[in-house]
Amino acid sequence: MSAYQSILFDLDGTLTDPRQGITRSVQYALEKVGIIEENLDKLTPFIGPALIDSFQEYYGLSEEQARVAVGYYRERFSSQGLFENDPLPGITELLQQLVERGVRLFVATSKPEVYANQILANFQLAHYFEFVSGSLLDGTRADKTEVIAYIFENYPELEREHTLMVGDRKFDIQGAHAQHIDVVGVDYGYAQPGELERAQPTYQVATVEELATLILAHTPTSSVAKACHRQ
Repeated sequence: MSAYQSILFDLDGTLTDPRQGITRSVQYALEKVGIIEENLDKLTPFIGPALIDSFQEYYGLSEEQARVAVGYYRERFSSQGLFENDPLPGITELLQQLVERGVRLFVATSKPEVYANQILANFQLAHYFEFVSGSLLDGTRADKTEVIAYIFENYPELEREHTLMVGDRKFDIQGAHAQHIDVVGVDYGYAQPGELERAQPTYQVATVEELATLILAHTPTSSVAKACHRQ
């Protein structure tokens, strides 16, 4: 059984529920480019992956049209959608327990860093994390493999065999596999049916409670973690 000394958390659908903010902002962007979508449930696949890819995949936009749509999305999201979001029940308590054990916590998200930091600060979660790795507003570093790699670039002392990724989409699992770290797939987020199973996470849990049980069983006690940090 591995003792994980550092944990990377995805943001949307893993730490918080961003459904209203994201889907309403996507709806707004689609309307701006001439597409009316009244069913917000059809827009939940936009939660997780890079927006420019989703606009092309789900609504057939060209790359240039998708870039325009992303601009409209951010127009609404940055002023309103950002705060149509809530921490998932039990997450704050889990983060507190992990910090008390001396586990190092990071955020790895495809969301632009500037928005991720605002969301974490708004919900008083920012102080739990050493570093937030996300995409840039120009669309670079949106791939989850690159997002995770950026954490290791900034914290080269982290040991992959003692690092765990937690996420709700196949992109989180694929990124973790590419970076050779273990990964938990969480069913309570926004994965499509069968998506996580096909991506083959190291572990899979259904609820935040199951996630807490799993992680706490695989993390060192406070004294052990602190000793590891001193070495």
